[in-house]
Amino acid sequence: MIKEQKGFVRAIDVSVELGVTKPSVSYATKRLRENGYITVDENGHLELTKAGYEIASRIYERHKVLTAFLSKIGVDPERAAEDACKIEHDLCEETFAAIKKHCGDIGAL
Repeated sequence: MIKEQKGFVRAIDVSVELGVTKPSVSYATKRLRENGYITVDENGHLELTKAGYEIASRIYERHKVLTAFLSKIGVDPERAAEDACKIEHDLCEETFAAIKKHCGDIGAL
């Protein structure tokens, strides 16, 4: 989401977006880099690898579908986005698939 907004992502951007400390982001980016999910260039810009992008795409799809679903059932859009962030990582695949099937194409929401 940050990359869509700014065109690039830095650790400080992640820190601000998530409301966590920069050292927390540094620790997380180190682990992500070691596991092959991101790279960091000489300017400190974070880039997803193919494996990282695949995972991020699945999570972002969940975020968009859940935000749209919650908004559709009457939740304030800002609250819907916040709650979707809380739900998207923990929701089992079976439940998400059922919500997605119930909602149909996200564009229809």
